[in-house]
Amino acid sequence: MQEKIIILDFGSQYTQLIARRVRELSTYCEIVPYNKFPEDTTGIKGVILSGSPFSVNDPNALQIDLTDIRGKFPVLGVCYGAQYLAHSAGGKVEACASREYGRAHLDWHEENDELFKDVRLNSIVWMSHGDSITQVPDNFKLVASTTEVKFAAFKIVGEQTWGVQFHPEVYHSEDGTVLLNNFVKDICGCAQDWTAASYISTTVESLRKQLGDDKVILALSGGVDSTVAAVLLNKAIGKNLTCIFVDNGLLRKYEFETVLKNYEHMGLNVIGVDAKEYFYKELAGVTDPEQKRKIIGKGFIDIFDQEAKKLKDIKWLAQGTIYPDVIESLNITGMVIKSHHNVGGLPAKMNLKVVEPLRLLFKDEVRRVGRELQIAGNLIGRHPFPGPGLGVRILGDVTAEKVRILQEADHIFIQGLIDNNLYDQVWQAGVMLLPVQSVGVMGDERTYENAVALRAVVSTDGMTADWSHLPYEFLAKVSNEIINKVRGVNRVVYDISSKPPATIEWE
Repeated sequence: MQEKIIILDFGSQYTQLIARRVRELSTYCEIVPYNKFPEDTTGIKGVILSGSPFSVNDPNALQIDLTDIRGKFPVLGVCYGAQYLAHSAGGKVEACASREYGRAHLDWHEENDELFKDVRLNSIVWMSHGDSITQVPDNFKLVASTTEVKFAAFKIVGEQTWGVQFHPEVYHSEDGTVLLNNFVKDICGCAQDWTAASYISTTVESLRKQLGDDKVILALSGGVDSTVAAVLLNKAIGKNLTCIFVDNGLLRKYEFETVLKNYEHMGLNVIGVDAKEYFYKELAGVTDPEQKRKIIGKGFIDIFDQEAKKLKDIKWLAQGTIYPDVIESLNITGMVIKSHHNVGGLPAKMNLKVVEPLRLLFKDEVRRVGRELQIAGNLIGRHPFPGPGLGVRILGDVTAEKVRILQEADHIFIQGLIDNNLYDQVWQAGVMLLPVQSVGVMGDERTYENAVALRAVVSTDGMTADWSHLPYEFLAKVSNEIINKVRGVNRVVYDISSKPPATIEWE
């Protein structure tokens, strides 16, 4: 039986960080929409209520009946989650005179509370809210305050339910991990035995039961996710797995040949399919990013369907979908960040069932699983690359000539990172071809050509990211080389946006 913590997501930007921290405590957890509490409660050890962009007093506030949760499972409400616990029980939540954002210091009212065991007096916590709890019901016991917030933490008497109006999941909260460990280990009683090795064992066994003797084709991309998915499936079903690597015309320079070569000695059955012209035709004239993603997603499915018919008796399509892809495609508050080609790009009707061995893993967890599987370091250490490829790095419509320009510029940038020992210091890097042209001078001639943007970020799991502070000398050298060698480019800029508010990709 898989022990797990359920995180009810009310739409907060920090929800994914809560999941990251819980998993760092060797405890499995799942994020589910606030109104989709699992009907099957087997293995559920505790529940965390996330923050939210809403106020509990908003007419459109996200609400849930907690009757079947409170008192039956240990509960931790975080920020909005805490305010909702108070509000739904008859307490008062009111707008602050000024929005409370940033560092604050904890002060105790109940020093021996088990949630705060080993949390230091006066430790820093991170606040981020516009409302505050001003009154709680009689059965709510005050546990901790800050200078500005009286009910910084409370416990409901007679049940294992707590609320905190700060964010223990963010790094700024000094003892946040201690608090979460108290909740997960001591209060929920989790065994904290969820590791890469245990994941491999349970996943391989689960895949064997799910797939039986069915034949599977895998959408191989050459990246970390599909590589790990392929090896897991190969351990589970062996010869019944066929990997298909599609050249959609949106790959990096030399990508098709390199990927096929990388898998020669891994014992995987890999077929390469050249489908460049098909994708260029389908994408002709399309500029909307969401439409491009859906066309590319549908295109992959169409190709796989065709290949499956050639192979005969294929019943499953395997994909390297990971947890951030799923989370960013969820419609929690009525707004999707983006549809992922593996998630939102699937057509309503298709001839293959989908299996996704990595669907509940973050990127760094995928890499840990890959190392446990003893996959070569050059494959595990590869930067993430978007499923739609260069199609979402060409802003505007996609043409073969634009792909050529971007491939050349991208190759110079990535090879430069490798040659200067910077590749492993960066989480993800690439070049964006912008839908603008600018005036330049080359030799004695005036030019009017394309601008490209270099993008490099540092991150842990891709859910948040900061721009990489690459050396100026390196950026100058790469910029000069791109302008000199790539016909059609006369200007290079560097993107210094972080996620949030920007995403890593531009589309």
